[in-house]
Amino acid sequence: MAQFKIPVVAIVGPTASGKTELSVNLARRISGEIISADSMQIYEEFNICTAKPNKEHLESVKHYCVGEISVRERFSVADYVKRAHICAKKITEKNKVAFVVGGTGLYIDSFLKNVDFGRNTPNLELRESLYKDSLCEKDKLYTELQHIDPMSARQIHPNDIKRITRALEFYYSYGYPISEQVKRSLCMQSPYEAVFIGINFEDRSVLYDRINRRVDNMLRDGLVEEVKHILKLEPSDTANEAIGYKEIIPYIRGQCSLDEAVENLKRDTRHYAKRQITWFKRNKDIHWFYADKYYSFENMVLDAEKVIKEKILNGNS
Repeated sequence: MAQFKIPVVAIVGPTASGKTELSVNLARRISGEIISADSMQIYEEFNICTAKPNKEHLESVKHYCVGEISVRERFSVADYVKRAHICAKKITEKNKVAFVVGGTGLYIDSFLKNVDFGRNTPNLELRESLYKDSLCEKDKLYTELQHIDPMSARQIHPNDIKRITRALEFYYSYGYPISEQVKRSLCMQSPYEAVFIGINFEDRSVLYDRINRRVDNMLRDGLVEEVKHILKLEPSDTANEAIGYKEIIPYIRGQCSLDEAVENLKRDTRHYAKRQITWFKRNKDIHWFYADKYYSFENMVLDAEKVIKEKILNGNS
């Protein structure tokens, strides 16, 4: 007998593509609740820079993993997977459909594939040492990772200091590559049956224009003041990685002009969107919807709803 699997809808895509609006509309139509898969929306104090769902969205559909911990706390992919499993169970017990929504591909894949990161505890002293080394020897660390863990190196961008140092930390702490840990855990069957809905733009310049306008809106809404407040809280190393936060700090410290900081933020966000697209394009199960090909947002919602009902709801009826 085939094992019943929990239906999950994953809404993925690059930043500023419209995932929040699409997921809220779909969750309303299909009686769902949303688990955020944005690595920075979990922090309570990050509001403007993470483009959190607004009050209307949060009131119309129940959200999880949004604003639940302080920026002073560390939060890893392993922490997310544990939390997301609990959230999915709560949603299923309500006879609702769990939506996992966001642009942090590692979080989404690790959760849906049921990756077990074990009970490994972080070696903060080693991590700090590796991070300091990365400031002046980034290329050397990536070469080191290619040597000791080539599988992880192939999946990590050479500029992704955070993941490079985490992979090295794991290897030097436990004596074997983190890719081996992930490989072992994948032997465990996932309890989820997921349908992937991706939102993107055929014309990349349209997405980039949306990113630039979003950053302008963030400045108007008080991004600089938010960063000043968070900086005083001495955020954890994971929170410090937030795009929209780290680019504004040099301006606050008098190291560059506001215009320079804003241009750096727009550039870094565009680069991040490009990395997100590259990550998700590897998943051949994603049903892509290109927003700039639709005459109306409502039509895209209806088409996505059809795919979900065909792939999950009808399949489990």
